Amino acid sequence: MKFSAKTALSAALVLAAASGAFAQEFTNGTVKKVDEKAKKVTLVHEELKNLEMPAMTMVFQVADAALMEKLKAGAKVEFVAERVNGKLTVTQVK
Repeated sequence: MKFSAKTALSAALVLAAASGAFAQEFTNGTVKKVDEKAKKVTLVHEELKNLEMPAMTMVFQVADAALMEKLKAGAKVEFVAERVNGKLTVTQVK
């Protein structure tokens, strides 16, 4: 079976994209306030390395209404925050 440089490059790009998709880092935080109507949450969080932000308290959009069920005032959570359409948004919670 022969592989061309183009095939090898394509395979490398696919692997790089796949590894990037799984490299999301969860950050520890504590839920301070939940605004279900506005789909926002206030979190006291550790450093957000992917966003180059120090530890602080801030308000985030919540990407999915189903995530709101995991966010209760006082709860300790692990979450992923990303910039979505220019807004800081919680995209995953565990």
